[in-house]
Amino acid sequence: MTDAVTAKASGPSLPTRLAFGFGGAAEGIKNNGFEYFLLFFYSQILGVPAAMVFLALMIALVVDAMSDPIVGYWSDNIRTRIGRRHPFMYAALLPVGLTYYLAWNPPEGLSTNGLFVWLLVLTISVRLSFTMYEVPSTALVPELTPEYDARTSLMSYRYFFAWVGGLSIQIFLLFFLLKPSEQNPSGYFHIPGWHLYGQVAAGVILLAAAVSTFGTHARIPHLKAPPAQRNLTLGKVFSEIFETISNPSFRALFLATLFGLLASGVSASLNQYINGYFWGFTTTQTAGLTVAVYISAVLALIIAPIAGRMFGKKRAALSIGVLAFTIAPAPVFARLIGIMPPNGSDALYNIVLTITIFDLALIIATQMLMGSMVADIVEDSEVQTGRRSEGIFYAGISFIRKLAQASGVFVATVVLTFAGIQEGAQPDKVTDSSLTSLGWGYAVTLLAAWTLMMLCVGFYRISRESHENNLATLAARGAEEASH
Repeated sequence: MTDAVTAKASGPSLPTRLAFGFGGAAEGIKNNGFEYFLLFFYSQILGVPAAMVFLALMIALVVDAMSDPIVGYWSDNIRTRIGRRHPFMYAALLPVGLTYYLAWNPPEGLSTNGLFVWLLVLTISVRLSFTMYEVPSTALVPELTPEYDARTSLMSYRYFFAWVGGLSIQIFLLFFLLKPSEQNPSGYFHIPGWHLYGQVAAGVILLAAAVSTFGTHARIPHLKAPPAQRNLTLGKVFSEIFETISNPSFRALFLATLFGLLASGVSASLNQYINGYFWGFTTTQTAGLTVAVYISAVLALIIAPIAGRMFGKKRAALSIGVLAFTIAPAPVFARLIGIMPPNGSDALYNIVLTITIFDLALIIATQMLMGSMVADIVEDSEVQTGRRSEGIFYAGISFIRKLAQASGVFVATVVLTFAGIQEGAQPDKVTDSSLTSLGWGYAVTLLAAWTLMMLCVGFYRISRESHENNLATLAARGAEEASH
């Protein structure tokens, strides 16, 4: 019996699927904190210039740039008694929690330069630790099941828990940790709350990573074996990496991910400014928006698998994505042309709340479908190269995610500079002209990035039929090899 047939016959149980999905909470919490709050915390709360925060993130990205392909290639080829992926996942458990805690708890009394160095060192540490966990963990998807629709289901669980985990910790921060006072009516400047956030978030990250690692351990005997031992030189390694990533469908998703996450990075980095400054929402109202996104995650968990089965992953992602990314900046454009209710009104809040729920559901569903599309590239590449390279593909997506997020922070700092919003400025001190500039920069950037993302998805080539053909080709090869 071939590997594909064996995997299909003994697919992962519901507990295993849930354990794999729950592991996404670790990445979701980290991404939520780094994208939504890191720039805000170090710049607005601790007083580090936004340009210095961006510089620290970019230096960390350069240091981390080599870790994704190295870990991906290594986890494709390593030979251990506990398989290819789990040694890395076990090794990363403690570092992912500890480094995230320290990032939000710098020592007291540090100068601006000291905070810059602390942020730089901890950002590098967090990124490297999560690379060791996330790349091998997500690379399990094509090994856990070869089935076209089952992979969408797996990635839907992963993204669902990523969003729910990130949202839950964010709600905890906004509702319970950032306490308003007479001197700090918004609540954002309550520094002890930020420190406690780092502690709680780090603990949940460690728990999620541990559940996923231990929960998928029983599947190790059913996962793909590493390739036969061979003499590898540095040139051979890079030759195989470049041959693998030259797959046309991977290039399409690679670029689509770049533009999509660039938009997400901008949206996340400016989220507190849009909600707190542009719309004038309080932390309680912002937390209410966040609570409502639970509905979005549940809707996406339903929409993505159904749309993938009905239309195929590419068509579903394009259709849902175009709709989602057209709706997203619409309220900001509406305010800029003067057709939204005034700040402080219940009507404004209800409009933004309703649009957020349905639009985010479509955005999350698009992410789920695109995550599943990466898994199908594995067999497409194996037909061409004769090698399974799950780690390389997910390392590439991981790398472009980091690049896009850092680029999103850069674009966000450009928008803030363009708008003239200074570090430490309270919402009531920002001028109307600055808010208008903030709105235009935010909405136009999102619309442009998401349009480029959809254009790139259009070049993805793998359909349900071509995926089944790839599985049949590989099964035939396996049978021929077995007969010899």
